[in-house]
Amino acid sequence: MDWARPVNPMTTLLTNAWILTLDDELTQHDPGWIQIDGTTITALGSGTPPSITNAEIIDCGGDIVMPGMVNTHCHMGMSVFRGLAEDVDDRLYRYILPLERKFVTAEMVRVGSTLAAVELIQGGVTTVADMYYFETEVADVCDRAGLRAIVGQTLADFDPPDHKNFDVGFARVEQLVDAYRDHPLVTPSIAPHAPYSTGRAVMERIALWSSDHPNVPVQMHLAESTLEVEWALKTHNQSTVAVTRDAGLLKPNLICAHCLQLDDADITMMSEAQVCVVTNPRSNGKAGRGIAPVERLRNAGLPVGIGSDGAMSGNTLDLFSQFAPVSMFAKLLGGSRKPLPAVDVIRMATIEGARTLSLNLKTGSLEAGKQADLIRVSLAAPRLHPIYDPYSMLVFAALPTDVTHSMVAGRWLMRDRHVETLDPVQATRDAIQIATMFKAEMQRIDQTH
Repeated sequence: MDWARPVNPMTTLLTNAWILTLDDELTQHDPGWIQIDGTTITALGSGTPPSITNAEIIDCGGDIVMPGMVNTHCHMGMSVFRGLAEDVDDRLYRYILPLERKFVTAEMVRVGSTLAAVELIQGGVTTVADMYYFETEVADVCDRAGLRAIVGQTLADFDPPDHKNFDVGFARVEQLVDAYRDHPLVTPSIAPHAPYSTGRAVMERIALWSSDHPNVPVQMHLAESTLEVEWALKTHNQSTVAVTRDAGLLKPNLICAHCLQLDDADITMMSEAQVCVVTNPRSNGKAGRGIAPVERLRNAGLPVGIGSDGAMSGNTLDLFSQFAPVSMFAKLLGGSRKPLPAVDVIRMATIEGARTLSLNLKTGSLEAGKQADLIRVSLAAPRLHPIYDPYSMLVFAALPTDVTHSMVAGRWLMRDRHVETLDPVQATRDAIQIATMFKAEMQRIDQTH
């Protein structure tokens, strides 16, 4: 398929900006400028910008310009489950799974993913890693939205809505890979749900398939719950990480989400295998499942990104909502203010998150030669001032509504808070219609219990 798309023929020049590059030296330009030609950052620096004939010049008024954020674990289609039965302890089995089996269709995933894409753009996310069902629909939404994305077709054994057996699931993976293998922004992925929900034999099959498709990332929930740990011990007399290793899946292209229930031996195995990790502090905290050992993982040399999880679990899909929890949890574990300083949190949200997805050569920092994936953060709000440290301000004071502009590969997805690639009003209306069906079914469930 030809994925060619129009490229802005004009040079775009952002001027009078406080530029946080997030490069290896954490270079800042204040005031600074960035030159964008086509999809690429071609130059940037401090002081007086170059004089370029016929350039589109945007005066940023001293606002922050920084890399677009990388949400490294999301379930976009589940946006329609946001806020559902928040305080019901058994809501997964009482409501969520029955609703998924009855209502999750390609159309529902399209509606949920469209709502999610609008939220991601408005919250400053320019790259997202997703895993759910009917993932070709998610890929199509990301293509229309202009987001950079890793899209993973989920495989599971609990009667998922889009495959009744693993052969059908693998066929869906093949379809996704064939359709999007050459897309400039969307990367197809295979996504076994978790060790306990696929089983050792299927994990081995996925590992063999992955060896034949080395450029296809693998996404999986790992060490997320005590249920998973108990399954591994009872079934295999091993940790869940050891089961994954022995199945052949613990390798550099594995993106491991959650990673809460880990001991030192698990972290050593993960480090030796050079896997990548995603922490989801807000959803894990809400579920009471524990705190990921982010400092220990990073100190072991593992890249750790920050993910929102699905809106069912974490409610919001921006990363600003994750910053304070991920930092505070590390400080609580360490009993000090020192663990996970603000600059490291922003690293995790940008360049380290990109490294988690093996996209760091394209995105995650503002450097000449990289893709023009960036956001502008307004400094107009009084709650942001005074600013002694821009990273601390972003972690503890900024909100997603402070993001005014978003660009991916040189294309504006949002300007002055106006989303240009999708219709937020229609996306919201469609999601509310789905929610109406959910509410009626939940009432029916309650009456039969």
